[in-house]
Amino acid sequence: MWEVIGMGLAGEDHGPARAREQFLRGGSVEGAVRSPILDSWQRSRSLGLTPDGCELPYSQDLDLDGRLVRAAVPVLDRLESRFAGRNMNVSLADGRGAVLQRRFGEPSLVRHLAAIQSVPGFVFAERFGGTNGIGLALAERQLINVYGAEHFAERSQSNACAAIPVRDLLSGRIEGVLCLGYPLTDVDARLNTVIRKAAGVIERRLLEQSSTRERALLEAYLEARRHAPSDDTSGNGELGELTESDLDWRDQMILKERATELIASAQRAAVEVSLPGGRRVTLLSRPVTSASGVEGIVIEAVLPSAHRRLAVPADAGTPPASLAAATPLPEQLPGLGSGPAVVTARRPGTPDAADAADHTASDAAAGGLVLLGEPEVGKYAVAARRRLELLSEASTRIGTTLDVSRTAQELAEMAVPRLADFVTIDLPEAVLRGEEPTDPRSGLHRTVVHGIRDDCPFYPAGEPVALRPTTPQLRCLAAGEPVLEPDLRAATGWIGQDPGHAQRLLDHHVHSLIAVPLLARGIALGVASFYRSTDPAPFGDDDRSLAQELATRAAICIDNARRYTREHTMVLALQRSLLPHSFPEQNAVEVAHRYIPAASGAGGDWFDVIPLSGTRIALIVGDVVGHGMHAAATMGRLRIAARNFAELDLGPDEVLTHLDNLVGRLDRDEDTAEAPAAGPGIIGATCLYAIYDPTSQQCVMARSGHPPPAIVHPDGTVTFPDLPAGPPLGLGGLPFETAAFHLPEGSQLVLYTDGLLQDRHRDVDAALDRLRQAVAHPSRSPEDTCEAVVRTVVPPHPTDDIALLVARTHALAPQRIATWDVPADPARVAGIRAAVTRRLAEWGLDDVVFATELLLSELVTNAIRYGTEPIQVRLLHDRTLICEVSDASSTAPHLRRAATTDEGGRGLFLVAQLTQAWGTRYTADGKIIWAECALEAPGGRPGTAEVCFDDIPAI
Repeated sequence: MWEVIGMGLAGEDHGPARAREQFLRGGSVEGAVRSPILDSWQRSRSLGLTPDGCELPYSQDLDLDGRLVRAAVPVLDRLESRFAGRNMNVSLADGRGAVLQRRFGEPSLVRHLAAIQSVPGFVFAERFGGTNGIGLALAERQLINVYGAEHFAERSQSNACAAIPVRDLLSGRIEGVLCLGYPLTDVDARLNTVIRKAAGVIERRLLEQSSTRERALLEAYLEARRHAPSDDTSGNGELGELTESDLDWRDQMILKERATELIASAQRAAVEVSLPGGRRVTLLSRPVTSASGVEGIVIEAVLPSAHRRLAVPADAGTPPASLAAATPLPEQLPGLGSGPAVVTARRPGTPDAADAADHTASDAAAGGLVLLGEPEVGKYAVAARRRLELLSEASTRIGTTLDVSRTAQELAEMAVPRLADFVTIDLPEAVLRGEEPTDPRSGLHRTVVHGIRDDCPFYPAGEPVALRPTTPQLRCLAAGEPVLEPDLRAATGWIGQDPGHAQRLLDHHVHSLIAVPLLARGIALGVASFYRSTDPAPFGDDDRSLAQELATRAAICIDNARRYTREHTMVLALQRSLLPHSFPEQNAVEVAHRYIPAASGAGGDWFDVIPLSGTRIALIVGDVVGHGMHAAATMGRLRIAARNFAELDLGPDEVLTHLDNLVGRLDRDEDTAEAPAAGPGIIGATCLYAIYDPTSQQCVMARSGHPPPAIVHPDGTVTFPDLPAGPPLGLGGLPFETAAFHLPEGSQLVLYTDGLLQDRHRDVDAALDRLRQAVAHPSRSPEDTCEAVVRTVVPPHPTDDIALLVARTHALAPQRIATWDVPADPARVAGIRAAVTRRLAEWGLDDVVFATELLLSELVTNAIRYGTEPIQVRLLHDRTLICEVSDASSTAPHLRRAATTDEGGRGLFLVAQLTQAWGTRYTADGKIIWAECALEAPGGRPGTAEVCFDDIPAI
């Protein structure tokens, strides 16, 4: 029995052995084995391999004396010594998986091992041998452990191994694989540390070989300088130190960057480089060859004297107008590393720089050796710097908005064409809605398709994509790590998704893929796929690292945008839930409304329509400064408060005064709150309150810092009444004033918030003219007027939310209004009852005569007994029958429960039982006590339906 910490497997009988059998039978083993092993098993099956038929090819084309072997031999010797006497098989393979060297801790092992385990030359690539250490290390490009039954071939079931790629630190290419093979019973986690250190030593020795080549080039260059022509003013062939000139470290960095590009170009050239301050330095590049045959490029800097410009020799080439013209560089370079690319060397000497061309002492110039290196290594350095520039630019260009789709598009735009030729990004539908995905592998939608051209047949954006588990995209989501497919022609999992579609992509020369999960806070938000087509070189590990870095930065921005989308949706839902969804039925006005949130989120704009007593209607529009949850919640509080104050039948100025006091109290409460999360104050809230009376066609308005409404008269004239402005709510101490206007029937009242007019890209007066033109059509319905305003006046991307309320006025016909003056004489009450009965009969309301007589008798008697003259009775026939009794006193009756022994006190109780609503409204001349009797057929305008009354409950 054996156990490996971190594998999630314990015991061969309950681990990979049973899982492997289930997998070979076609069963699901996801979660039972590690994802790299399962992916390798699936690839092996798709390649047509069988556990008992994995035949390894033998290669005689081996570089047994190459750089890799020379660097690895001392390390292999040390490993052989360390594992002396143990059943340990140490092998070194090249980048193809062909074994170059084998060492054994116990030499006698060789006699008992098969040829493929003891003889160099066999190729252990995954496509030949299935899941094994060398093949899987090449496929996964990282340290790999394979234990027992995790091997695909049956011959390796009793063994375990650890394998790790060996890279060239300059280029990042995988040069080979170091592998340790041992019995399954000898599994030891410390072997991973040993093999990592051993591979690191080999990689450093490879780097030292490159340094040796650079030193050889330097010696060859200095030797050439020592044999320079006699007119060399330095006299000793040594170059001056650049620091002895007036070039500071910034100047030298500029020169080194240009020198690196010249080395990569591998051309003889002379380029003039501009430095800060108007200075110019000429860089000369020339080839040099070491005694051992290593070819390189040397770059010298020459600073001409103030007397004349530098004369460039003919053999150095024509000085180009720009560096790009002299040294055309490819946009994509394969296998780029992040390590040092060239060796910088300076030798102290005179401040003169001698060139192979003719120079005289009068033209003495300071200068020195800038860089020296091999062209291929220079290309790595150039590309490495460009990749750093790409990452730096990505930090400013990805995440410019809080929009999920736009952020994904910015990632694709950054990667094309500097990293990839095509990029596709798939996000779960939940992420697009702002939610956190439960399973990022399901519900994927193609969000972005971007590339160097539009004719490549990728799955189109905007559609769901159903990917198989064997695809690189779902494999990277399952493992949480990038997946590199260098050659898509051999990527069976990718091809198996849709062979026809894959062939069409291959026909468009798409040949290499990197699939990267978009991870933020440990959560996979989707997958980005990077494809290469124009550059024939496949993607490498450095490309994978760059793609991962770009994806990580984009994922954080996508997560921020997702969370903002969720919060924005929540705030908008709260905002809309706090706004009225429908208005009560009434005949005073015909209304339509719109609420348009700002591009940055919901705010505090609101509106309301409130029926009042006497067929009147209140129209309110308000605006709370700010956006987000706090503004929406504050808006809800103000709307409810305004509705409550309106129910008290207060005038517009009084309602605003109460709202002003309320906002002041809310601000003071928040200022003194101990909770650190208390929101900002709400001073700056504005409101417009209007009351329209259809019996008199009068509209009374007051506003607190709010823009005035637009009044559309029946003839099409549009005016903006000059209302007293009033201070914004919350300032306190200043009164609000009202203004009254006559609105003929058919007029339209347009109330709005300032977001409709204010926009940073246009003038307010121009917006008012647009509004005037949009509403100047009195024949339109309020709904059509709203549509016209939204279409022509609302900015394309409003920076503030907008509330719009349009009301067309109606008038109550005079024949549906009856008024009687009542003397302060109880004997006259009977005459009033008789007159009311006759008028109800004329209106066809005989069924409600009895109830109306009872409540009018009580109300008129109370007015005569407790009120003062003049006393008046008014009947209004609208959707309900409204009875009003007014007098000049300010005392109001109160409903109470009378005791058994009380002789009075039951009148208002009787009124409350006979009506659906009653109350007191104060006026400048006294008060009005009103009561509404319900009619069962309230639909439509008065007179269009048959009416009747409710049964009077027993008293």
